[in-house]
Amino acid sequence: MKTQYEQIVNVANIGKHVTNDMNEIFKLAQQEKLTPAVNDAPRRLVLAIDVQNDFIDKPFYTDEEKEVLKGELKQYMVEGGSLGVPGAIGDVERATRFIYNNMNGITEIMCSIDTHNPYQIFFPCWWRNKKGDHPAPNTVITADDVMAGRWEPVLEAVNSKDYVKGLEAGGKQQLCIWPYHCIRGTVGHQLENEFAKMVQFHAFAKTRPNNMIHKGTDKLSEMYGIIKPEYSKKGYINTPVLNAIEKYDEIYVLGEAASHCLMESVRQIAEHFAKRPDVAQKITILEDCTSPIPGFEDATTAAFDNFKSTYGIKFAKSTDITF
Repeated sequence: MKTQYEQIVNVANIGKHVTNDMNEIFKLAQQEKLTPAVNDAPRRLVLAIDVQNDFIDKPFYTDEEKEVLKGELKQYMVEGGSLGVPGAIGDVERATRFIYNNMNGITEIMCSIDTHNPYQIFFPCWWRNKKGDHPAPNTVITADDVMAGRWEPVLEAVNSKDYVKGLEAGGKQQLCIWPYHCIRGTVGHQLENEFAKMVQFHAFAKTRPNNMIHKGTDKLSEMYGIIKPEYSKKGYINTPVLNAIEKYDEIYVLGEAASHCLMESVRQIAEHFAKRPDVAQKITILEDCTSPIPGFEDATTAAFDNFKSTYGIKFAKSTDITF
């Protein structure tokens, strides 16, 4: 590579909301003359799950940088994303180095983008109790809570009750109220800036547009995985993504959080191709490029162990893979 890693990524800026000059990234990428992605053999996919500002933990600011930041902007930027995952900053650095070190061998980078509006069933404004108070983030609302009137939906009462009952009937989990995050049009919704530069550098250098998969816009359902909602009568399945994944020879998964969106994305892909074990066996989770939400570590480990034994999914450190 003619371009140095440091010319693309400023590690000190990971998690900080800075402006990127994509024109400069394009100029750098044009120097490389890499093999166009269309000619790759084998074909390799990097599936990046929700590497967005709202999932990035608190960055380090020097005293000089803190002095520059003012008012609400200072407070927001110093504290990190609204649903920051501890360890995400390190995950981003390792992920960008993995992409850089394997630039010519990666055919495509597919990024999922968690995308929400304020009024969705898993946000506080959707529910209130008899006093008129909205639930605090991390409140679990059960079907019994709703049937007993302890929590009442502000909108779409019939569909909301159907959702909490259907979610529990599926046996996976109960409704969790999350902090507002990844709201469309906000800084938190955007890809983390240093990761975005590396993704775009790859697109320019390999003559392959990156693929952005927006998920989570259904107001009546959580959608952790990239393939389908947690529960929905609509029966939505992201068939185009499944068709794209199937065509790759190797798939490398990274991103946030290991305990939720990454885990569910991998689970949904593996379950969909249950009768095609060869597809799941193409998947490698880069275990040093993802972190769980605190409190879910044991559940994450159990799920990953099941991925290995049931589907043959592989795990590796990003530094151990070169091609």
